[in-house]
Amino acid sequence: MLAKEYMDIKEYMQTMGQRARVAATAIAAAPSAIKNRALLEIAQLIDERQADLLAANSADVAQARASGMDEAMLDRLTLSPKAITTMIAGLQQIAALPDPVGEMSNLKMRPSGIQVGQMRVPLGVIGIIYEARPNVTIDAAGLCIKSGNASILRGGSEAIHCNRALAAIVKQGLAQAGLPQDVVQVVETTDRAAVGELITMTQYVDIIVPRGGKGLIARLMAESKVPMIKHLDGICHVYIDDQADIEQAKAIAFNAKCHRYGTCNTIETLLVARGIAATVLPQLAPLYASEQVELRCDDESYQLLQGYPHLALAVEDDWATEYLAPILAIKVVDGLDAAIAHINHYSSKHTESIITQHHASAMRFLREVDSASVMVNASTRFADGF
Repeated sequence: MLAKEYMDIKEYMQTMGQRARVAATAIAAAPSAIKNRALLEIAQLIDERQADLLAANSADVAQARASGMDEAMLDRLTLSPKAITTMIAGLQQIAALPDPVGEMSNLKMRPSGIQVGQMRVPLGVIGIIYEARPNVTIDAAGLCIKSGNASILRGGSEAIHCNRALAAIVKQGLAQAGLPQDVVQVVETTDRAAVGELITMTQYVDIIVPRGGKGLIARLMAESKVPMIKHLDGICHVYIDDQADIEQAKAIAFNAKCHRYGTCNTIETLLVARGIAATVLPQLAPLYASEQVELRCDDESYQLLQGYPHLALAVEDDWATEYLAPILAIKVVDGLDAAIAHINHYSSKHTESIITQHHASAMRFLREVDSASVMVNASTRFADGF
């Protein structure tokens, strides 16, 4: 029986791959107006079917809670009316973006008289594997449609009801715009063998993009035969420079931690320059206290925050931990050099931010911090898609 089930999954995924390869040719050649129409049709259908989506998501959440899913993952799984509004707005924003396909740049005349340049073209078929968050289904579908790529989306089994409902919406939106429904395909089985097949279908899939926890990424790194764009942890930092605006620093440091705990761009460590620490930390502490955030402090910040109700001394592991919880590590540093050194040592190279009014310090931070998203006077939460 198991062998028969495995063959069924293999056949199912192979067929999906074949259809995606055909659809990739169609979407790569699709005019901007048609792609944009598909995005707006999908947005309209999501708006019309909000009640159905919320009901499907409620079934997923109830099942996940019964199975003992932790609060951070439940937060990612839950689809609120506000999240649906954000999904709709995200599709509308993608539709409004310039079409990247066919864009030419760096055209140069060579000594031979030949003109050489670069043109942006679709990748082909993108396999996207993710956990829990049903909004990723729409984010991924929208971006792939706009960029002229076919996609195979495999969401987490915990979101299967909502993802099936979203898959039906996407298919209908594509059809209403005159595009093949196979441009976006959502894997509708929860069998993990489907992932194993997807990441080895080199004849059909051009690149894999995983979005998930360490377990998922580790598995894909070990088993994938398809090239992959990936990251692991989200150990993100905010550094408050000694020339920061205090009110701005407080707002950003609070938002970057407390807006949502279960996301990969939430900060896990706050670094504060010694010259400003005694001023800004006592003002930040009541904000964190209002959300019952535990502060794990180095010796210096621990002394500055005596009397804070949720205080502990940090240990070495705290600087390298992705909490995904109301816990924040805090360290007082000598200045910019020490902050950059700490970040480049402990960071997972995801998202970092400096709060400063000093232009030269901001530019050094941008140049010398080795992370995918590096920001000046902005919350790390801005790295989260919409």
